[in-house]
Amino acid sequence: MNRPLRTTLGGALTAVMLVTVAVAPAQAHPAGRPPAVLALPDGFQPEGIATAGRYAYFGSRATGAIQRVDLVTGRGTTIGAATGTPSLGLKVDTRGRLFVSGGTAGDARVLDTRTGEVLARYQFATAPTFVNDVVLTRDAAYFTDSNRPVLYRLPLGRGGALPPADAFTTITLTGAYAQVGTGVNLNGITTTPDGRALLVVQSSTGTLYRVDPATGASTVVDVPGHTFTNGDGLLLLGRTLYVVQNRLNQIAVVRLNHAGTAGALTGTITDPHFDVPTTVAEALGRLYLPNARFTTPPTPTTPYTAVAVRAH
Repeated sequence: MNRPLRTTLGGALTAVMLVTVAVAPAQAHPAGRPPAVLALPDGFQPEGIATAGRYAYFGSRATGAIQRVDLVTGRGTTIGAATGTPSLGLKVDTRGRLFVSGGTAGDARVLDTRTGEVLARYQFATAPTFVNDVVLTRDAAYFTDSNRPVLYRLPLGRGGALPPADAFTTITLTGAYAQVGTGVNLNGITTTPDGRALLVVQSSTGTLYRVDPATGASTVVDVPGHTFTNGDGLLLLGRTLYVVQNRLNQIAVVRLNHAGTAGALTGTITDPHFDVPTTVAEALGRLYLPNARFTTPPTPTTPYTAVAVRAH
């Protein structure tokens, strides 16, 4: 029997100066009610989001900078300096550490959310690689690579201790999964409701897979009559799976069985403020999504936002 993978909340050492950026809410809101639209810095090009309490963390695919935003006031602070490489999928653990997927850099970083200090860095692969998203469990962090049919496993020690730089393992996917072309394949990742396996979405085919983390064996999750075209970030709340379909500007809502082997589409969530949302996190009773705006040519002055919607 596989050991349950219960989820948590969710290099050289470098000291980073905190820089406060005035980020006013992009939409007026009643006193005491968090804004439904949050402004991010112009030119930021957000991709990933993670939340902890009243704060959200966004990564820039353009510069690698990390922006922390107060979801109640809308004010933002830069906590992670630009790296010159992407910061994509993000997760925060209960110890206040931010796990960051490094995209084309083929790496992952772990930052202190209070200071922005880089606590550790892990080089998983070299080109062609695209380390895209991450999920945290009780004893490991798992990362997807959109250019390769693999997952990277970063083991966490007693008390969540971070491992040495070379202590990760590469899990090759077998079974039903097949890499397609050179575009974005593996993307979002989360756990099954029973915590015994992982769920990943393949953007190029819209297929949702269940993966045994011990062996890499994969099977298709049976969701009758539905594929997840442009599937991107995944979020599991109880037995409800939210699948962001970026260029469709919608979230598919799926009710899964306990093992995560099958499910049924129960609805979709859309919002007029969506502009190619990529990933999703829950906070303050709502779902928050950054608008990546993939269909808008990026410039240093291009505006970017994140949007809050009600969870179904």
